[in-house]
Order: sequence, then structure tokens, then C-alpha cells
Amino acid sequence: MPVATRALRAVTSADFWLRLVRLNLGLAVLGLGIATMLEADIGLGPWTVFHQGVSLVTGISFGRAMQGVGLLVLLLSVLLTRTRPGLGTVLNMLLVGPWVDLFRSLAPMPHAASTPVGIVQFLAGLALQGLGTGLYISARLGAGPRDGLVLGLARLTNVSVRATRTGLELLVLLSGWLLGGQVGLGTVLFALGIGPLMQLFLRVFGTRDGRARA
Repeated sequence: MPVATRALRAVTSADFWLRLVRLNLGLAVLGLGIATMLEADIGLGPWTVFHQGVSLVTGISFGRAMQGVGLLVLLLSVLLTRTRPGLGTVLNMLLVGPWVDLFRSLAPMPHAASTPVGIVQFLAGLALQGLGTGLYISARLGAGPRDGLVLGLARLTNVSVRATRTGLELLVLLSGWLLGGQVGLGTVLFALGIGPLMQLFLRVFGTRDGRARA
């Protein structure tokens, strides 16, 4: 069967559209989780610290900063590691940032008035980010640009994914902190919690062993 025919059948199938709905729902939930953690005001995860720092230095919104960084990361993945982006990769880059800006602009989005409230709010946002990540990755339409870069660099350098991700996130965290991004208790909570939450929701939405198929 010709490649074009297979591709046409794929994008016109009910399964594809259901996966696309799951992908976009996951990206919206991911945006809500990030917005909730930003308003908790107790520190952020490495990439969010970097996006916040870029936003503060350039004067653009957090969502726009997230889009710009995502585009740069996507280009690096393609040019340096020859990673081929999927539809989910592109939509992740384009949509999560605007979702964050939208949720932060809504009146019901609370700003934590104290540290205890901030901790509860941050944990709620962290759970939402884990849920959103599980949804969009299990749609099997491509990982986000940052995850794609990690996988590409690990393959290029022959270093483990764990070591590559840790090194890249430490570099991003330091850069974001130098740009004025907020590092604090939330940074520690994110580091401890995001892995188990992603594993949990990938088991719920993906495969039994917690790994979504590529």
C-alpha cells in the first residue's frame, strides 16, 4: 500500500481523532497545572523557572516565552539530533503557553496568600501537570519538544536518558534563576513529585508498565 494512502487512512480514522482529542485535552490540563503552580508562588520546576526568567527579561507574557523557548528547543532537536517531530510535538509547542496565559487571566485563578496555601496549591498544580502529561503522551502523536531534545541528545551522546535529562534540567534551572525565575520549595516538590505522577498517569492512560508507546 502506498505511503500516501496509509497516511490518508490514518488521519481519517476515528482512532486518530480520538487520540487528537486526548492530546489537546492533555495540553489544556497541562496548561492549567502550570498556571496553578505559578500562582502558588513558592518556586517552580526547572523549565518553568527558565520560562519565567525569559518572560521577566523580555517583558513578554509567560505563555509567549514558553512558545519561544519551545520553538528554539524544537529547532535544536531537529538540527542537532535529527529528531523528527510529531504532530503532538508541534501542538505542544504552540498551545500549552496560550493555555497558561488564559488560565492565569481568569478571575477564579487564585494567588496563594500564604506559604501553607501555596504548598497545597502547588501540589494540586503538580497533580494536574502529571495528569496532562499522561494524557498527551498516551495519545501517541509525539512527545513535547523538551522531551524530544532529551531523547535526541541521549542518543547522540550515548549517555543515559536519566543523566541527560538531569544535566539539561540543572542547566536550565541555573539559567532561569540567573534570569530572575523563582527557585524555592516548589522546585524541590516538583523534582520529587513529577516522576512518580507521570508514571502513575501513564499507567492509567498508556501501558501497564507506565510507558506510552512511541
